[in-house]
Amino acid sequence: MKFAKEIFIGKRRIALDEPAYFIADIAANHDGDLERAKNLIYLAKEAGADCAKFQHFLAEKIVSDYGFKHLGGEQSHQKKWKKSVFEVYKEYECRREWNEELIKTCNEVGIEFMTTPYDYAAVDEIKSFVDAIKIGSGDITWIEFLEYVAKIGKPVLLACGASDMEDTTRAVLTVEKYNSQVILMQCNTNYTAELENFKYINLNVLNTFKEKFPGILLGLSDHTKGYSTVLGAVTLGARVIEKHFTDDNSRIGPDHHFAMNPQTWKDMVIATRELEAAMGDGIKRIEYNERDTVVIQRRAIRLKCNKFKGDIICENDIEYLRPAPVDSYSPYEKEFVLGKKLLINKNSGDYIKKGDLCD
Repeated sequence: MKFAKEIFIGKRRIALDEPAYFIADIAANHDGDLERAKNLIYLAKEAGADCAKFQHFLAEKIVSDYGFKHLGGEQSHQKKWKKSVFEVYKEYECRREWNEELIKTCNEVGIEFMTTPYDYAAVDEIKSFVDAIKIGSGDITWIEFLEYVAKIGKPVLLACGASDMEDTTRAVLTVEKYNSQVILMQCNTNYTAELENFKYINLNVLNTFKEKFPGILLGLSDHTKGYSTVLGAVTLGARVIEKHFTDDNSRIGPDHHFAMNPQTWKDMVIATRELEAAMGDGIKRIEYNERDTVVIQRRAIRLKCNKFKGDIICENDIEYLRPAPVDSYSPYEKEFVLGKKLLINKNSGDYIKKGDLCD
């Protein structure tokens, strides 16, 4: 397996040594209104997102009306929907006649346009306008579709929610066969926004991915509230973060309640940038900004009484007290002090300088 260790999405370089790339998944939060969709693009940019992403599905191409009506009780969060699954998908379609206007708006505000296409026609319509393509978790077993997207030759962001390692490996190898530009995104596809969901995010799977797919770039597609998972994922090496985005969490719609809003998104970006700055390079050193504290916090060998030129220093003459000037002896260096002769007079409380002693 060979994976690209750096990927460009537009002008942004995605790599382990780069800051995290943030995708604001507007998804269905446009509520069927083009002007809302455009306004969310502006808000996402202002909040610090690198990318505004949509979801291009047609109800009849993604769900079976008959199938869901005869499914029974296994409908998760969809049980709370007041309309049928098919009707909700139909209502929240991203109209394909909007594409030109959405792309134009993204270009005007300086944010990347991206989408998750859910059928072949959607791929064909958007492939020349995007710099990367996201594959939703639900399509991880649709091998022919993965191949179709991979062959376009643009970076593929592959989410693997509700999948085991066999599903994930099959999908990754399918894409990698045609395209080395893969970003594998850990994901949990429970959309209820319940606190309990944090127990199932399983961020340590990112470490498993590192071992299974050496060199692959990693990401997180997340549906929990807040951004605790984001900080954890970035710490473990994720460099692409996708969260849903809305302007108002109280709005009615399938994605609003668990989405980030402009303020929480800003907070997330700020916290992530602080974390990235704090991660460092792993080399333990006295850092530039703590050089002064080496002096004021460490202890030096100091005299407990006045001593004179020619005196021999013994254990009862010394103690270990702050501060520790750069030319002082540290407590662990007392073997170089005890039994030595002073070359100058020293006052009680003074530290013994290197150069004050002789054998």
